[in-house]
Amino acid sequence: MTTQSPSLEEIMVQIRRFVEERDWTKYHKPSALAISAAIEAGELLELFQWRTDEDVQSSIAKEEYREAMADEIADVMIYLLRLCDTVGISPSSALINKMSKNARKYPVAESREKDPCRLRKAV
Repeated sequence: MTTQSPSLEEIMVQIRRFVEERDWTKYHKPSALAISAAIEAGELLELFQWRTDEDVQSSIAKEEYREAMADEIADVMIYLLRLCDTVGISPSSALINKMSKNARKYPVAESREKDPCRLRKAV
């Protein structure tokens, strides 16, 4: 029997409840949440800093490293979901819409096996 994971919107409700119980809503302005998400993304990047791809791959097999990575990913997601909640953006809809835009921007026939960085059009 598999249990269904909560939706992003359900997680947003949990985060909102957590924030409201601590009376932190007054601190959760959009700019503060965006800055906090970027700071947490930097902490995630620290797990990869100065390491080779091979070193990272071997570290991923270690529970302690995976837990640290999961914690930092969760921190980034918490702030992004809170930002969505604060400004009235559905994260599920935003993700689906962006993937649709990406599919149009990077058609399979033109993009297959090509470095995504090389696909950008010159400005």
